[in-house]
Amino acid sequence: MAQKLSGTTALVTGASSGIGAATARRLAADGAAVALVARRKHRLEDLAAEIQQAGGTALVVQADITDRTQAEAAVDQSLARFGRLDVLVNNAGLMLLGPVLGADPEQWDRMLAVNNRGLLYTTHAALPHLVKAAEDGPRNVADVVNISSIAGRVAGNGYGVYNMTKFGVNGFTEALRQEVTKRNVRVGVLEPGAVATELVSHNSEQVRADLAASDAENIPVPLQPEDIADSVAFMVTRPRHSSIAELWAMPTSQA
Repeated sequence: MAQKLSGTTALVTGASSGIGAATARRLAADGAAVALVARRKHRLEDLAAEIQQAGGTALVVQADITDRTQAEAAVDQSLARFGRLDVLVNNAGLMLLGPVLGADPEQWDRMLAVNNRGLLYTTHAALPHLVKAAEDGPRNVADVVNISSIAGRVAGNGYGVYNMTKFGVNGFTEALRQEVTKRNVRVGVLEPGAVATELVSHNSEQVRADLAASDAENIPVPLQPEDIADSVAFMVTRPRHSSIAELWAMPTSQA
């Protein structure tokens, strides 16, 4: 049976771990050539070797997408290698939690840079090529999937600035969808609930302890990165005429 993404190219940001790595594996398994974009080159090289050993095609692109020049160069490198771009998965993200009162504004700058500016820079660089792929590609459609969070819909104590960045992702996604949907570029946002990744590790010990206690009480079975990767694959391999503007992926409450 033919692979659903044969002949296409996907670019995945934040591909060095967690959801990004799982998504890259899944899209490669579906036949896409995958550009792996992140700062940690050694992890990207390990992932690329894994994908290639499984019969897939992957390109390592070391870049910090919070730098506009590097984000643009990442797209250019992908095009130079593969000649086209059909799928963009904006996955790179940072979650730093805590109250606004007494917070370190440098943490806000880091989150805004990764969650918002990096996504915007990469999308801006990729969009003309996605439009071209929709016009003359093998599927006559292109896809942008922005990995947001349930925090883009539901506010929580201690999540304030993180909420703001993810509400921003959701608003940008909807505005972009309205802008390019008639060009056959499908734009959707994926909003996971609790996922077992290293995202929490950037927080203080107290924040990590509080989250662990909350999850133990309310979310005994968190999602795995592969669950999110399956959701991304569902969004980009669906029939050409169908559109998913927003998809929630929520963990089970049962052990």
